[in-house]
Amino acid sequence: MSKAEYSYPEDEFDVPSNPDVPRGVHRAPRSAWSRWWPFLLVLVLAPALAFAAVNYASRNGDLPALPGTSDSPSSEADGGAETPDDTASDGATAPTDGATEEAPDDAETAAAPDLSTPVEVLNAAKISGLAGTQADKLTAAGFTAVTTGNFTGTAPDASVVYYAAEDQKATAELVGSTLGVPTATLSPTDAGTGISVVLVTNPDA
Repeated sequence: MSKAEYSYPEDEFDVPSNPDVPRGVHRAPRSAWSRWWPFLLVLVLAPALAFAAVNYASRNGDLPALPGTSDSPSSEADGGAETPDDTASDGATAPTDGATEEAPDDAETAAAPDLSTPVEVLNAAKISGLAGTQADKLTAAGFTAVTTGNFTGTAPDASVVYYAAEDQKATAELVGSTLGVPTATLSPTDAGTGISVVLVTNPDA
């Protein structure tokens, strides 16, 4: 409807009292500060709240464990401690073969045959020249103190080699093996100061 068709007279609502007063809703333009202050508030409050939260959690021990760390304070010390190295047990060197070998027995060394031991060959078989023949065998074997004679007294049942001391056993056995007399007996009384061979029979027969 145009104004010309309007049949009613103008009233107070049609004509404002002050023509300079703006009609309708009017808002003043907003300043820059009113647009930016909410963002600035967030930028200030957010770090402050985060710092307060971390401070509170650290005092109460509620901070989560960082990756790669252990809950146990002694884990680092335990982890760094070396286990007893195999080099400690392996480090003890085994004795060499030479060290494990037993030292030669002094008794065995002393028991080596002594060809300078006096040896007396006695004829108890009443066979002429028997003692001399057997004595020659001992001399040929390397004995250096061999004598001969005839046996007196009660003759043993079989030919025998008597020796006076234990350290002469090896020498007496060598005498017996040289002459073919298998028996060697420890008897200081019958052996005298060395070795005595009593021939009851001819060992070569």
